[in-house]
Amino acid sequence: MRLGNMSVPGDCARISPILSRVGDKWTVLVVLILSERPKRYNQVRREVENISQRMLTMTLRGLERDGLVARQVYADKNPPWVEYRLTDLGQSLVEPLFALCEWAAKNCKTIEENVARSAAK
Repeated sequence: MRLGNMSVPGDCARISPILSRVGDKWTVLVVLILSERPKRYNQVRREVENISQRMLTMTLRGLERDGLVARQVYADKNPPWVEYRLTDLGQSLVEPLFALCEWAAKNCKTIEENVARSAAK
């Protein structure tokens, strides 16, 4: 597949669902939060502002299905609890996501100005 002057290995049909998963705003936030250390469900929920319980559950299940997050059940604890952590594959996503966040922070003001200018037309 060619994107402008770049040649990207793979094909759109296979890459598109992966980009949709890792480009989802909740996925980005959950992965970055779990990059600090493994966390329990409610810890993640407190740190991801404005996410519903249903959306967090769906996001974690999708990340687990894709092999980016591992779910560990501690049945021997009283009460039993679950912890989520990034897998090696999930950890390999952290650096590109931080780079994207840095880019967004660096360009946020310019993009906001462009949006305002476009809306004023």
